[in-house]
Amino acid sequence: MFMFRPWALAWASFGVGLVSFASVGCRSAVTKTGVPSFDTQYQAVLLDTGLVYYGKISGLDTDYPIMRDVYYVQQTTDPQTKQVNSVLIRRGNEWHGPTMTVLNARHIVLVEPVGANSKVAQLIAQEEAKQAK
Repeated sequence: MFMFRPWALAWASFGVGLVSFASVGCRSAVTKTGVPSFDTQYQAVLLDTGLVYYGKISGLDTDYPIMRDVYYVQQTTDPQTKQVNSVLIRRGNEWHGPTMTVLNARHIVLVEPVGANSKVAQLIAQEEAKQAK
């Protein structure tokens, strides 16, 4: 049997108000067409396999978005010290030399902006400086 609980209504109203207040103060990352847009140069893309790619993504409104200037992190463990080292690797240096990466949108879990001052952005800038020489 359903019982009316005034405190539940108060908490629900508070939650709706809080969400409304937060959304007014936040800048939307979704265009009018519903396609996310980013104001950062690079985006992080998490796939359902656990892989994370960093790059410039386009076509998020398609079944097969495309990433260019793609990087990923490769971890190695020193067998003696057991220390884990993470290295940012640029895709394209593989034997087949890919110029872009086509993703299946069904396997994308999330897409986030890479902050301009983040460690990833700094490492990408260092890599690009090396490539320019």
